[in-house]
Amino acid sequence: MSQISAASKNSDEIDIVMLIKVLWAQKFMVAGITMLVLMGAAAYAFTAKPLYEARVYMSPPTQNDIADFNYGRALNSDLPPFAVKDIFDVFTRNIFSESLRQTFFEEVYLPSLSEAARKTSRDRLYQSFSKRLVVAAGSKENPDHYSVVVQSYDPAEASQWARSYVSKAGDAAKNEMIKNVVREAEVRARNLEQQINGLRESARREREDRIKVLGEALTIAKSIGLTKPVIISGKNPAELSLGVDSPALYMRGSEALQAEIEGLESRESDDPFIQNLRVLQVKYSFLKNLKIDPCSVAVFRQDGLVDDPDSPIKPNKLSILMLGAGLGIFLAVLVVFCRHFLPLLRSNN
Repeated sequence: MSQISAASKNSDEIDIVMLIKVLWAQKFMVAGITMLVLMGAAAYAFTAKPLYEARVYMSPPTQNDIADFNYGRALNSDLPPFAVKDIFDVFTRNIFSESLRQTFFEEVYLPSLSEAARKTSRDRLYQSFSKRLVVAAGSKENPDHYSVVVQSYDPAEASQWARSYVSKAGDAAKNEMIKNVVREAEVRARNLEQQINGLRESARREREDRIKVLGEALTIAKSIGLTKPVIISGKNPAELSLGVDSPALYMRGSEALQAEIEGLESRESDDPFIQNLRVLQVKYSFLKNLKIDPCSVAVFRQDGLVDDPDSPIKPNKLSILMLGAGLGIFLAVLVVFCRHFLPLLRSNN
């Protein structure tokens, strides 16, 4: 048994030695095939169109960036201030939205293609576009750090598209936030307007009711000939309970009652006599005229500058040349093996 194993081992060594001898004998063929494949790989590496990649990083805005979104909201308990996370969530929702991708595809990507390329299936074009523009969420270490990656054969185009896409997402989120804030203010202003109108209507009716009550008291005072206030037990009418519903209101005398009725009838506005009306009017005016300048707010921060990429990500020339050399050697060995050993195997069989 040991002799057979030894013989087998010797046979393997002989086969390896023989293979090396055969390869050495065919070294020019091996070198030729390797060089041919290597030249093909080099031709591809140096003639393939370079692909560039631009990347934009985004972070949440600062408190100062969102200050105008909260302008005046602290004065109203039913309108709580926005947090940084609330604003940034609106931005991230927009940057991942399919509607923004579709808009960018229609307005930016398609016009950049040639007339012949645009005749291709729109589904395939959109798939190609989706591969060239990728939005990535933050990592576990930095969950609030998002990025937009754009690939293009033109380095300037790659950086321009990346900046444009982020800018469009920012504008959409900013407009959405401004619309929400202004809409909430309009609803709140409308509620305040209803309160103000309600208080004015209530005051008007109360004034009309008081005129009627004073009119009845005036009729009684005139009927008994009472023109001056009556003093009872050393007290004047101001010290007595002579409210609107007092049955002794006529004791104020016809002159005082007539003067008050004329004053109430000639009153142009009840606003100065309505409690807390001015406070409501100030809030109403503020909410009604609330405007937010888009230039004064931000929904994200760009982390770093976006310059035109100066080195392509594809093709990787060194990797292609190494792969070509390895493939050339493999094909050369395979050819030599087939030419030399296959006839021997067939003759042995």
